[in-house]
Amino acid sequence: MAELAAAGEQPEVLYWVGCAGSFDARAQKVARSFCALLDKAGISYAILGNEEKCTGDPARRAGNEFVFQMLALQNIEVLNLSQVTNIVATCPHCFNTLKNEYPALGGNYEVMHHTQYLQKLFSEGRLSVSGGAFKGIKITYHDSCYLGRVNGDYEAPRALIETLDADLIELKRSRSNGLCCGAGGAQMFKEDEVGDKRINEERVEEVLSVGAEVVGANCPWCITMLTDGLKAREKQDNVMVYDISELILRNI
Repeated sequence: MAELAAAGEQPEVLYWVGCAGSFDARAQKVARSFCALLDKAGISYAILGNEEKCTGDPARRAGNEFVFQMLALQNIEVLNLSQVTNIVATCPHCFNTLKNEYPALGGNYEVMHHTQYLQKLFSEGRLSVSGGAFKGIKITYHDSCYLGRVNGDYEAPRALIETLDADLIELKRSRSNGLCCGAGGAQMFKEDEVGDKRINEERVEEVLSVGAEVVGANCPWCITMLTDGLKAREKQDNVMVYDISELILRNI
């Protein structure tokens, strides 16, 4: 990325891959799907590669402000050196941190979640779907906390699902009343706290109650938690969990 900037060849966007997209096998599939869509839309993009560090979101949520600021300042230095202005992230946690928390430390960028960016490409006519891979399939959508309640965007993912010609069924708890998958606030990296029921299993029960065949998600943590919840109910072969970018790619 630094070499591109030095040569004056700035890409349209920087894709922030994130820790999940870099190291988690399931999230890597999402990253590849999103990049495939960028290629089909003719978007020039770049990644930071080994220069990309964790945004520091889990550290801050867990109360370690020192580690958060250390990671954030390292990232901001690289981003500013590379003259980055536009960033797209497939993780809403990364999206939220880059968009809302980096400016206080000198990192000011135009940041979009990948569902927002994909919707933009559709509205501009740079991306379209032609297949009917999900025609008649019952799809429900799980609102991630950091795109939904934290950043107030409930429509971009739903607008994308509507392009699939599928039957969208809303969960009982959705939009501003959506139920967290159970991994937010650094819970992804903690042992379960004492309780009667795991949150992801409760969420999966809501999915099963509406008869959904597919769950659309927009967050690597949500995908992990929902998949684990389905396995706990031995329903992993009955209901599939996909990132919305994967659903769109199957219709192109």
